[in-house]
Amino acid sequence: MSRFAILLGGGLVHTPRLDAQVAGARVIAADSGIRHASALDVAPELWVGDFDSVPPVLPAHYADIPRKTFPHEKDKTDGELAIAEALGLGATSLVLCGAFGGQRADHEFLHLALAVRLAEAGMDVSLTSGAQEGFPLLPGAAEFDYEDGTLFSILGFSELAGLSVEGAKWPLDRVEVAFGSSLTISNETRGRLRISLERGRAVLLAHPYPFPEH
Repeated sequence: MSRFAILLGGGLVHTPRLDAQVAGARVIAADSGIRHASALDVAPELWVGDFDSVPPVLPAHYADIPRKTFPHEKDKTDGELAIAEALGLGATSLVLCGAFGGQRADHEFLHLALAVRLAEAGMDVSLTSGAQEGFPLLPGAAEFDYEDGTLFSILGFSELAGLSVEGAKWPLDRVEVAFGSSLTISNETRGRLRISLERGRAVLLAHPYPFPEH
């Protein structure tokens, strides 16, 4: 398995769990996502984008990172371009770091939708801000290693059929969930979280760490 960490422009909180997720991964930075490299103590092998949102002050050694520059007017975001580069290099697993927050809600939504699309194509993909994590949910079953009391929600990207949730404060047993329903928002883990789905597509959003204070 070839695992890549993609550094995106959203927020990032340094946590031990995040360190474990990126340990040993190859790294590609997307434009302003380069600022996360120091916090994660990783060395990107490639830096892509139109470079219109790069922080004005960067460590000197970043000048040695190979760059692939794209025009400002393009039909893909810098993040999607970075993911495409990883796929071209044989990625079979992706950790999208800095996928949440930031100043662009449209980019955050795109990252969620793109993760679902990649999962449908067979890619192992997750999204993280360190404090928050996302995992695509497709027909089948999956288990997650969160501590008791971890807040989580399931965001449907379609109508959901046969959704079951075990190891939760509010379990579900093969329920139907209408698209846009809030039924699966704000649950908490109780033991080993297991989610199964018969039909549809969704994203699990979990908060293994408290939200940072502002």
